[in-house]
Amino acid sequence: MSSVNLSDRIPNNVNLSNDRTLQRALEHWQPRFLNWWDEMGPNEFAHNDAYLRTAVGVDAEGWASYGYVKMPDYRWGIFLADQDPERKIGFGDFQGQPVWQQVPGEFRSQFRRIIVTQGDTEPASVEQQRLLGSICPSLYDLRNLFQVNVEEGRHLWAMVYLLHAYFGRDGREEAEELLSRHSGDVDKPRILGTFNESIDDWMSFFCFTYFTDRDGKYQLKSLAESAFDPLARTCRFMLTEEAHHMFVGETGLGRVIRRTLEVMKETGSDDPAVIRRAGAMDLPLIQRYINFWFTSSLDLFGSEVSSNAASTFANGIKGRPDESLYSDHLALNESFELVVPQGESGVGTEEIPMRNAMNEVARVAYVKDCGMGLKRWNMMIQRAGHAFELALPSTRFRRGIGAWANIPTDPTGKRISAEEHTRRMPEWVPTEADRAHVKSLMQRVVEPGKMAAWIAPPDRGINNQPSSYEYVKL
Repeated sequence: MSSVNLSDRIPNNVNLSNDRTLQRALEHWQPRFLNWWDEMGPNEFAHNDAYLRTAVGVDAEGWASYGYVKMPDYRWGIFLADQDPERKIGFGDFQGQPVWQQVPGEFRSQFRRIIVTQGDTEPASVEQQRLLGSICPSLYDLRNLFQVNVEEGRHLWAMVYLLHAYFGRDGREEAEELLSRHSGDVDKPRILGTFNESIDDWMSFFCFTYFTDRDGKYQLKSLAESAFDPLARTCRFMLTEEAHHMFVGETGLGRVIRRTLEVMKETGSDDPAVIRRAGAMDLPLIQRYINFWFTSSLDLFGSEVSSNAASTFANGIKGRPDESLYSDHLALNESFELVVPQGESGVGTEEIPMRNAMNEVARVAYVKDCGMGLKRWNMMIQRAGHAFELALPSTRFRRGIGAWANIPTDPTGKRISAEEHTRRMPEWVPTEADRAHVKSLMQRVVEPGKMAAWIAPPDRGINNQPSSYEYVKL
């Protein structure tokens, strides 16, 4: 079991103090990270105590401690899941061989690109969410926002450690670049498009943590299978923290829906105009937000047919999520049936080699996982006596890359004309009026135990604390 050194300037379980060169390099990077946090993080609350969990170990039980901390003083550290000395490569052309403790030279650029891309998403989300504290619906939600933020910061540290420890000068330069790109920056935007989207209301935040952080879960699951053991162990521990981010999204959206149903009962109406006048979010508006953020996250998996995906699988760089569930870990003799556009308006199927379909395999698993939350929300709506049903749009809808890139379809995946697609888009994704209404509801509520009128209270508090607990001391 890895011993955790919590007394170091950088808490870690990688024996950092035994590698003075690496330790100095990371300690040199640390002030730059703190400057970035001060400039691009939730700096309005730098002097407030927040009730946060901090990683103190990697055991399944008791891995984190809870307590008040000012965010700039948060103990960001480097934590890898415990090493299994018997672990073998579980997939691809090197299956059955011992996992690698160093990066093979021939795969160096592939590994670096994947680590940099993953690392770039972590500070991006902090930048996207940096202004949400000023319009928080409750102290409970404010605390959850801050927990997501500091853990995204720690996930950035996880990737920076790998770059410094295993990629020499190239890695150090890439680590510097992770702090020079910024979400939405015209000149130096973040690498992936979704991480340049504006998140200026809490409905977008809840959708982001439900849909986009769930994409992150599947990327981390794939990397947790990697033949490069330090990367795999890093991602296994990151998944432990990532679960809370999706919890914030699922429960947040569920509370929005619950409050909408309460207002529908109070007003005796399901008319969106009536619901809006009563200060809530109507169900069709919620559906449009789901459509936007779900489809924005789909492209993060990459193209349906990808030689890069085949190469990363073959070379042991990135496996399928939960690779152990598959019987054939070589994936040489299997194929995948893909639905593709055909002709001017048709739809057909195409058989592609399984290795070339690895992005789509992960996307299919992701879509199924996303659907679980919608089932729970639809049960709430049904129990309240309404026929409205929330649905995930087709994976063909609003795509920017892959086989369906820029192919006009409706949310069911039916091909339509470009004219109809443009004309009807306001039915399917949030309009300016939708966003203006949501922003009008974003009134800050910070009295302990109180909630904004557009969202229901949580079922329970954090770490057995009541929901009325003073989660952030203002």
